[in-house]
Amino acid sequence: MSTFSKLLAFDFLFILLSCILYVLFGQITVRKLRNNPKTKNALGMEYASGWDIINVASALAMPRRLSRKLEKGPLSYLYANSDLLFENTNKFDQILGAVFYWLFMSSSFVCVLLMLLNYLGVFDGCKRPGNYV
Repeated sequence: MSTFSKLLAFDFLFILLSCILYVLFGQITVRKLRNNPKTKNALGMEYASGWDIINVASALAMPRRLSRKLEKGPLSYLYANSDLLFENTNKFDQILGAVFYWLFMSSSFVCVLLMLLNYLGVFDGCKRPGNYV
């Protein structure tokens, strides 16, 4: 097994864990926020089904100063209202959202970085696409 394969397998474990946290966060926290009339329309724009889970997690995970700046910009409709979300979530929900968001983002970034480094031939025994001799 090559170094690339071992690193990618290790990263996929984190991706699997982030997928499990995605479902848990959606069922525990976001479902409660969707049913609340005050927060129902404050979850940000939903590009695809379930995107509001990522919007809520990012609002709970990012520094409040950055969230407030994004919410006041011209694209504010894309982001969840962090002040309202912090009022209507408990500490467990906030920690779960932050852990999910940062694990999801970092594992996705590492996966893309590993693929790029593999393509550039950084890892031992790796071949560039098309060089199968």
